[in-house]
Amino acid sequence: MLTFCHSIPGSNAFGINHLQAIDDPRPRYGRSLALLGSVKVIHRLPIAGLLSLVLAATPVLAAPSSSQSHANVDRGVQELLRSGAATQQVIITVVPGHRAEMRAALEKHGDRVKADHPLLDALSVELHTADINELANHPWVTELSLDATVSPSAVTTPKVALSSTSSATLRETLGLPKVATSTTMTGSSGVGVAIIDSGIAPSSDFTGRITGFWDFTRGGIPVDPFDDYGHGTHVAGLIGSSGAASGYEFQGIAPEVRLVGLKVLDANGQGKTSDVIRAIEFVVANKSKLNVQIINLSLGHPILAPAKHDPLVLAVERATQAGLIVVTAAGNNGQKKNGDVGYTGITSPGNAPSAITVGAAITNNTVARSDDKVADFSSRGPSWFDGYAKPNVVAPGYQLAADTTLTSTLYQLLPSARVKAKNGADLLTLSGTSMSTAVTSGVVALIVDAHNRSGYHRQRALTANLVKGMLEFSAIPLSGANVLSQGTGEINAGGAIALASAIDTSDTSGYWVRSSVPGFTVIGGQTAAWSQNIVWSGTVFTGNLLYVSNIVWTSNIVWDANIVWDSSVAFFRARNIVWDSTALWAANIVWSDRVIGQMNGDNIVWGSAAGDNIVWGSLNGDNIVWGSFAGDNVVWGTFNGDNIVWGSFNGDNIVWGSFAGDNIVWGSFKANNIVWDAIRPGDTLLAQPLGGGDDSVSAPVVMNGKIF
Repeated sequence: MLTFCHSIPGSNAFGINHLQAIDDPRPRYGRSLALLGSVKVIHRLPIAGLLSLVLAATPVLAAPSSSQSHANVDRGVQELLRSGAATQQVIITVVPGHRAEMRAALEKHGDRVKADHPLLDALSVELHTADINELANHPWVTELSLDATVSPSAVTTPKVALSSTSSATLRETLGLPKVATSTTMTGSSGVGVAIIDSGIAPSSDFTGRITGFWDFTRGGIPVDPFDDYGHGTHVAGLIGSSGAASGYEFQGIAPEVRLVGLKVLDANGQGKTSDVIRAIEFVVANKSKLNVQIINLSLGHPILAPAKHDPLVLAVERATQAGLIVVTAAGNNGQKKNGDVGYTGITSPGNAPSAITVGAAITNNTVARSDDKVADFSSRGPSWFDGYAKPNVVAPGYQLAADTTLTSTLYQLLPSARVKAKNGADLLTLSGTSMSTAVTSGVVALIVDAHNRSGYHRQRALTANLVKGMLEFSAIPLSGANVLSQGTGEINAGGAIALASAIDTSDTSGYWVRSSVPGFTVIGGQTAAWSQNIVWSGTVFTGNLLYVSNIVWTSNIVWDANIVWDSSVAFFRARNIVWDSTALWAANIVWSDRVIGQMNGDNIVWGSAAGDNIVWGSLNGDNIVWGSFAGDNVVWGTFNGDNIVWGSFNGDNIVWGSFAGDNIVWGSFKANNIVWDAIRPGDTLLAQPLGGGDDSVSAPVVMNGKIF
C-alpha cells in the first residue's frame, strides 16, 4: 500500500518530506468505534467506502484537545499526553532504512536522541510532547512507545529463620542433590547466563565466574562488577552461587555457570526500557564472544501495547531468533486490590511469545511437591491485549535466601529480610517471580549443560522452543491450579535434564530420544508424574511431543504460531483454555484502571473497572476490546489486537480519531461548529445529538463554504 500526504506539500516541522511514496507497514483498520463509559452499549455505524466519525451522546473524558488517539501510539504515551508534560521519554520505531534520517531530523529539531536501537530500527528519544501527533502521522514512524520505567519482580517477606526459608530445600525440590557433585550437572561445560538487572556484587560465591560487566545506566560502559541495589546479586546467587560463602549450606542451581552482568537498574531499583533493550542488543551482538546462551530478565513493566508493537517484547523476540534462550518474570500482579487472586497481570516482556515466562510457587519449605501451590502474588494470564496463555511454568519463588551485599539498598531497607548462614555469612530473603525466574534460568543452564555433555550440541544447538518444551513437558502440575496460573506446572530440573541428555538434536526426521525417559521424577520420596503437556496457541497438547523431531522445536517457528500438529504425536487435551475460561479471568482483572469490552454485532458491551457486571455472550479473540479507564470513563483501547478506537473530550470540545482507506482524519466538535483537519469531498459525517438518544444521524460536510 502506498501512502502520500494529503495536507501540506513539502516538508513538516522536522524537515522530512511527506510526499515520498513508501510501503507503509502500519496496519489499517476496518471499524470505527464510539466511546462511552462503563457498562454501556454503543451502536457502531458501518463504513462503506466513506470516512465516518461517530460522536457520543454524552461527553465522557476531560483531556487536552491536542491528545489525539493514534493507532501507533501506545497506552503509556497516551496517558502522558493527558498529563500535560512538556517532554516525554519515548521509543520511536521507524520503517527500516530511515533511522539515520529520523535521528538527524529529531536532533535538528531540538529533541534529544538517547540511543539507537539497530535491532529494532528504533530510537529512544526525549521528545517534545507537542511533536507526538505529527510524528505519529509520519509514514516513516511505525510505533511511538513509552520508554517505560522497568522494575524488578521481587517482593519482601516477613523475617524468617534460615532453616525455614525455601532455600533450605530448593535444590532438592527441583530433583537435584542438596549440594552438587562431580557427577551432577553444574553448568561447567561453558554455559553462560547474562543477568540484565541491578548488577552483581563480587563474592567468594562467584570467584572467577563473572566474566564481564557493563553499566547501561551510564551508557553501557565496562566497569568492575558492583550492585548498589542488591537485586541482581540475589538473582545471581539463585542462578549460580557456588555455596562457598555459606559453607555450602546454600548453593545455587548451576554452581559453575559463567555470569555476565549488565546493569540496567539504578540504586533504587528503577531503570528504563531503552536501557534493557540496549543490554539485550549488546548480548545479541556479542553472544559468541561472551559465550552466553541464556538471558535472565527478572524485571518488567505493565503491558502498554500488543506484543507485536511492544519494543521490549520485540527485543526478546530478536534475541530468541539470534539463538538465545530468554527467561522472563511473569510479574507480581496476581492479586486484586481486595487481596483476592486476579488475572491478566502478566508484565512485559513476559508477554513475549518466545520467552520462557515464569510464575512463582510456594513450596512450604518441603522437598515433596504435594503441598506446593501457586503464590497469590504471582501474575496470571492471559496477557493483556493478546490473550496469550502465560505463564509457561512456575518455579519456587517464595522466601528464598541468596547472596547479598551489606551496602546495597535492599539490605539497608529490609532488616526483616536479613538472615545468616550457620557460618555467619549474610544472606537476604526475598520472594517474587524475580526469584522464580532466576531459579528457572539456573535449570535452563543445567539443561544446556546436559546437552553439551551428551555431545549432541556439536551437531545442533538447543533452541529456545525446545528448551521451553522440555520445561513444560517435564513440569509437575500443582493440584488445584489452572493453566493460566501455573502453565503446565512447577519446573522439574531432574526431568528436564533427563530429556536434554536423551534427545539427539542432530536427528531431524524422526524419533530422536536415544535413552530411556521415564515420564516421572521421584522427589522427596514421592513419585511425581510429569505433565507431558505443551501449551501452544491456547491449546493444551499431549502425546509423544518431545520424543519426535518436529519443526516446532527449531528456531524457524515462533511459539504460539498457527501450525497444524502431526496427529500421530500430538493430541488435544484442552482447547481454547483462554476463551473457554473467560467467566473466571475476565471478571477478575487485577488492573484497577483497565476494563474489558465485547463487540456484539454493532454494539460494544463494557464490563466495569472492577471486572464485574459483565453481560457478555461468547467472548473470544476476535470480539474482545481491551480498554483502560480514567475516572469512570473508557479512554483508550484496542480491538482485535490492532484497532485503536478512542476519542477524548475537553470542555466543549470532543476530539476524535478515525480512518478511511489510507487516511487518519482528526476532527473536533465545539458548540454547533464541526471543525475538520483533513476531510475531503464525498466524506460523510455521522453525528449523534448532544441532547441524547441512541440514533445517529448523518450530516453534510461543509468545506470552504460549500456543502458536499
